[in-house]
Parts: sequence; C-alpha cells; structure tokens
Amino acid sequence: MAALVGAGLLLLSRRLHSSHVLRLIDWPLLLLFMGLFVVNHAFETTGLAAQAVAWLGTLGVHLAEPGPLLVVSAVLSNLVSNVPAVMLLLPHLGGSGAQAGAMLALVTTFAGNLLLVGSIANLIVADLARQQGIVIDWKRHAVTGIPVTLLTLAVVWGWMRFVA
Repeated sequence: MAALVGAGLLLLSRRLHSSHVLRLIDWPLLLLFMGLFVVNHAFETTGLAAQAVAWLGTLGVHLAEPGPLLVVSAVLSNLVSNVPAVMLLLPHLGGSGAQAGAMLALVTTFAGNLLLVGSIANLIVADLARQQGIVIDWKRHAVTGIPVTLLTLAVVWGWMRFVA
C-alpha cells in the first residue's frame, strides 16, 4: 500500500513528469514477476502440485520432515525460482509448524544462489552487471553459487537438526 501511495504521489508531482517516472520502471522485470505469479497460480489451480505432493508421500517423501523439505525446496527453487517455489510448497506444509516454515524460508533463500535462475535477484544483478560491461553467465555464477549454496544448506541442515 505504501508503494502505491508513493508511486501515486510521484505521478502527481509537478517536479517530476509522469513520463519520466514511468521510464524509470523496469517493465520487463515487472512483466516477468507478473508472469511468474500468473503461471504459478494457474499451476496450483490445476491440482498438479497437490498430486505431486501426494505422489511424493506414497514414495515416503513427506514435506513435513526436514530432509525431504530441504531437498524438494532446493530442487524446486532452481527449477522455478525461489519465490514461486515457496508459493507452491507453502500450502502443502499443512500443520507442520514454525520449524517447517523456517526451513522453507531458509532453504529457498539459500538454494536460490545455486544457479543463476534460482532467484530473480540473481537475474537482476546479472542484468545490471551486463549494463556495466561485466558478464555474469551461468558458468561464472555456478563457480561461486554451487559451493556457497552447498555450504549454507549444510549450515541450515545442522541448525534445523541440532539447534531448532
């Protein structure tokens, strides 16, 4: 709500022309976010997400357990990006409690560093770097992203198992 009020005030301001304000918006990024949410919602309404969770359950993979939640969250974060992964997984945690919610938040955040496409933030940084003449391709990102992600996920796993 605050962002909408702020944007409205900027558009009404006499100091900044609305055309200048609208040029400052990263339209492709905004469109990407909107598309992610639309596709995510459409996928959820098909029931396929619930079927996938039920199928995993028949295999003994239960999202309420820390190990499976860590692996599924990390993999899904790098298939669909970390924010859509949270949106897809959160409704299926049921009454797993605060520990499962904390695990989901931590794992999807850290797993988003594994691959360049794991987080929209990675794509934003790569795009801004490219505009400055710095190329961050998937290989260059992976050299740092893979070890950092594995290390941070190991810390999360240890923290969830022994501290929380």
